[in-house]
Amino acid sequence: MKINSENWALLTDLYELTMAACYYEHEMFQPATFSLFIRSYPPGRNFFVAAGLADALSYLENLRFTREDLAYLEKTGLFKPAFLEYLKNFRFTGEVWAIPEGRLFFAEEPLLEVRAPLIEAQLVETYLINTFNLQVMIATKAARCVVAAQGRPLVDFSLRRTQGRDAGLKVARASYIAGFIGTSNVLAGKKYNIPIYGTMAHSFVVSFPSELAAFQAYARTFPENTILLVDTYDSLAGVRKAVEVGRELEKAGVRLKGIRLDSGDIVGLSQAARRILDEAGLKDTMIFASGAFDEYKIQQILAKGAEVNSFGVGTKMGVSADAPYLDMAYKLVQYNGRPVLKLSPGKMTLAGEKQVFRFYNQEGQMARDILGLRSEQFEGGELLLEKFMSQGKITQALPSLVEIRERFLDEFATLDEPYKEISSHPPRFPVDYSPALQKLQQETIRQVREKELGES
Repeated sequence: MKINSENWALLTDLYELTMAACYYEHEMFQPATFSLFIRSYPPGRNFFVAAGLADALSYLENLRFTREDLAYLEKTGLFKPAFLEYLKNFRFTGEVWAIPEGRLFFAEEPLLEVRAPLIEAQLVETYLINTFNLQVMIATKAARCVVAAQGRPLVDFSLRRTQGRDAGLKVARASYIAGFIGTSNVLAGKKYNIPIYGTMAHSFVVSFPSELAAFQAYARTFPENTILLVDTYDSLAGVRKAVEVGRELEKAGVRLKGIRLDSGDIVGLSQAARRILDEAGLKDTMIFASGAFDEYKIQQILAKGAEVNSFGVGTKMGVSADAPYLDMAYKLVQYNGRPVLKLSPGKMTLAGEKQVFRFYNQEGQMARDILGLRSEQFEGGELLLEKFMSQGKITQALPSLVEIRERFLDEFATLDEPYKEISSHPPRFPVDYSPALQKLQQETIRQVREKELGES
């Protein structure tokens, strides 16, 4: 069966539906607040980039159970007719507070809070975690690549090895938010209006009688955008043939745009290639490098003096190879006006509806965050969570992808360099709990221990 926007309702874990059925039978319809946050940093991470909100809001606004969905649920034999009848008219009617896409946030800070009747807020858990986990993870990885590149342009080359079609699209979008200049993914270019880039494959080169013939053919077809892949046989020999093509293009009044290195000793080859190009008068011909790059490899080769002007960043960014998941959770923090939490070791949660307050120093740099209650106010503190949805409807115009990208670049510039450090033990940005939030936790823990554990 074709999956479309009308039947994402079943893209959930079974226990979301069994809990909902139990809530329904016991008439538990009071308002509930769930908080979505990341418990801790993956190795080497010290910030996160907000991404995925547009998809989440669209899902919530359009969530429906189709006849086919209900027929399938009936077929399982798990659900009573009254609950299935309830699902016929199911709509999300709650409100959403969230950190806007492109903004920075940190561990334990809520990226999003949902307030809705309990069943509604519970049912959307799986989709929300699935959506935010991928896009935050990739945007954060991509931002680290941007840091390592030190101003050099980066292009997303990850599509062929991302985990499925949807992931390929979301990676292109998330990496563009984080500062990549574009993607090789043509569908993402169409869908999100992201600039698209590409050169050629080794199969193109070997299909011609010679490497030079392949280069000349490509240059004739794309004279204004000729980037030649030079490492099919011998990289430096390929560079010299690229020079021949560059000289031919000059006669037609066109400059050779670039060469691409995809294997071997990128440091040594790029340095030698730069000398060959410069000596041939092709000083403005760029050297583009691809092949298993991420922030670590980019940082490493640039530190060794690589003469690379731009990078194609693929698999390791597209799957966030060194940190392929986030410890993201969506937890009930308030029900029917009562703050709630869990005491599980290592997974304790923070009760209450929350807000993040951001403070800047006199130079305009981010100084610290305070994680507090939504009802609190702090002079000089910028509120990070904004209200995006009320009564199940989006309440504010969502920014374009370009605007989200600009927001990220502006905010990232206010994060001090030590917090962007690519290392195994980077410093942590200061996030403090407000006294009121701490007091609420202490009181809630006391009540839970007294009620559930018999402690006085």
